[in-house]
Amino acid sequence: MAISIRAALTLGVAFSALLPVAPAGAQSITEAASADAEIIVTARRRDERLIDVPVAVTAFGAADVARLQAIDLGGLQGASPNLNIVQGRGSSASANIFIRGIGQPDALQTFDPAVGVYVDGVYLSRIQGALLSLNDVERIEVLRGPQGTLYGKNTIGGAVSIVSKKPDLGVLKGEASAQYGSYNQILLNGYVSAPIIADKLALSLAGQWDKRDGIVTDPLTGKEYNDRNGISARAILRAKPAETVELILSGDYTRQRTALTLGYATTPLIQTSLFPVAVKTLVPANPYGPYDYKASTSFRNGEGQKLDHWGVSLTANVELSDVFTVTSITAYRKLRPDFFIDIDATEAELGDVFVGVDQHQFSQEVQLKWDAGKFKGVFGLYYLNETVRSHQEAYADDLFTFLGGPVTFTRFIDDVQNTKSYAAFGQATYDFTDRLSLTAGLRYTKEDRSYNRVTTTTSNLAALVGRFAFPDNLPAPLNGDNTASFDAWTPMATLSFKPVDDTLLYVSASRGFKSGGFNGRANSLNDLTLVVNGTPTLVTRFEPEKVWTYEAGAKGVFMGGKVRLSGDVFYSDYTDFQARVGGGTVGAANTGVFPVINAGKLRIWGIEAEAAVRPATNWNLRMAFGYLDAKYQEFNDGRRVPPSTFSCNPTGAAITCKPAFAPPITLTLGTDYTIPLGSAGSITLGGDARFVDKHFLSVDNRPGLTEPGYWLANAYVQYDASGGQFYVRGGVKNLANTLYRTDGQEFSSVGNIQTVYYGDPRTWSITGGFRF
Repeated sequence: MAISIRAALTLGVAFSALLPVAPAGAQSITEAASADAEIIVTARRRDERLIDVPVAVTAFGAADVARLQAIDLGGLQGASPNLNIVQGRGSSASANIFIRGIGQPDALQTFDPAVGVYVDGVYLSRIQGALLSLNDVERIEVLRGPQGTLYGKNTIGGAVSIVSKKPDLGVLKGEASAQYGSYNQILLNGYVSAPIIADKLALSLAGQWDKRDGIVTDPLTGKEYNDRNGISARAILRAKPAETVELILSGDYTRQRTALTLGYATTPLIQTSLFPVAVKTLVPANPYGPYDYKASTSFRNGEGQKLDHWGVSLTANVELSDVFTVTSITAYRKLRPDFFIDIDATEAELGDVFVGVDQHQFSQEVQLKWDAGKFKGVFGLYYLNETVRSHQEAYADDLFTFLGGPVTFTRFIDDVQNTKSYAAFGQATYDFTDRLSLTAGLRYTKEDRSYNRVTTTTSNLAALVGRFAFPDNLPAPLNGDNTASFDAWTPMATLSFKPVDDTLLYVSASRGFKSGGFNGRANSLNDLTLVVNGTPTLVTRFEPEKVWTYEAGAKGVFMGGKVRLSGDVFYSDYTDFQARVGGGTVGAANTGVFPVINAGKLRIWGIEAEAAVRPATNWNLRMAFGYLDAKYQEFNDGRRVPPSTFSCNPTGAAITCKPAFAPPITLTLGTDYTIPLGSAGSITLGGDARFVDKHFLSVDNRPGLTEPGYWLANAYVQYDASGGQFYVRGGVKNLANTLYRTDGQEFSSVGNIQTVYYGDPRTWSITGGFRF
């Protein structure tokens, strides 16, 4: 089915690929997606009409979020072309984000994300805590492709920019809602904005409580997992002491306390006998048969997942003149996740871990913006200082036996990483005529990184007891080398032409960069040994990733604003992809080996198209389509002797060698229709259908770690009272109760662990709310 859909959709959309735009934000769900509503974005760090921005960007307003029934960032999955954004890595608070097939499939703190997440201009350095609630957003902008000029660290794949609602200086306003749904879900949202001094000072407060029972049951104990339990809050103080000065002080806090997040084992789990050498199956693949939201765990004492995440920021906007404006963004953030994760998701103790992270970051950005009519742009400086400490424990008492007897195994890891990032950037646009413009930009980034690590292993078998310190236990002169510096120039250029006021054609070229670093799973010299020029060599760090992306696009507004279309075609030349790969075949020699490689070269090209159409006054249609052709041109596997250029699939009969999380087709179709009831209000019927094509869930294309492709359908009906002050909504998500995989864990060198995670089953909800 997926193959025929792929062929039909590609042919049908290719002709119009140089046309569509984003769904429109609006004031309420019944007004949302009006094709003739004006859409303002800040993708280029200044307010612009979306139709005037020569960038592949999708904008979601607060009403779009409600229509998608999105509680957190994961609710945007598939709603923008070639966007994969799901709960990831076996935790309830982490965001696995890929754009155009580019992301980072490892959650470890020594890997930086490839897609930058920004909240009110502040970069979030970790994927933990990035699955943000969306209760007080004004707008979410998804920028596709490298954003190496205007945005900070590691936007090699793209950027997700979240803009919070700002307090209104003159009007008291607010809203609240309560939702009850499947699995005893309770969702409470509240927002209020109040002027304190008219036109001078205002305060807004927002909060969310999100609780739901677990959707996965352990048949051995009856306990439930994969639940939701979190609160979030944000306060924003906005001051305008003078007409030319605006100050915005913001503080936010998120607290989560959930049970374990369990996946499902897709391969037999193996126990290794060290002497005599042999292996045996501990747990079969799919231990409870076809997946039915059942899984087991060896954690039996209430172990779960905790997260505390907070930050403060101060943004100052000062108009120096009619031409120049200065913006300063100063921010501090603190992240503290303590996660127990059962990676193997069975009663066996093979991949059971505790990961406690203590992260904090300080960032400062200064922008000088100018608008002199034909010549406008921004110049800026950026600084980030981040420290990440972690304490990890790995429990694997079922991994080994010796002479037929049990072997205990526990590993303790303590590490610390500090990163200082410096950047200077500038981007300017010159209008040759009212129709023709050239934009050029350049960013210089330098990052200094230091890393230290100590691993201690305890066991009742003396041969497994040991201690390894990085870099201290490396041979000289490497034993003193725990620092690294990386830098890059990332230019961009765009030529845009407007045949008429409401159409735009553009071509662009841009370079992206993601910093290198150290192997955060280096527990022995084996993890750092790769084959270089035919010789086993200690490789103590991985190099930066780089990409050049070339793009052509078009946007148009037609029929008096009732039709909005946008689209683009792109080609990306990607080198030195960073990958943590498994140990290959099962056996004692490969057990617990976690090498990190710069795998080689990727070639990615694609087509993207979006449409918002209003065929009648009360009827809206939406479409988002993405096509990806992503392949490795090289996959240099340094684990092999001799090294293999293509070895992505170490266990299957055929070598497939495709990037993970890069489905060839993504498609979303949505509609809503409002039925006026006169003075009684209105009823809106709406829904969407989303298709995600077959794709791999592991870097090296393991057969068990795939998603074969799926359709999801969601629907809602909403009553709005006259004037829009009150509403009641009933919604159903995953109408067909589709089973679909969202993420995977590949630790084949530890008992052959290959685990998949599934999206939610069919759920329903009823929501009541009011606005003033």
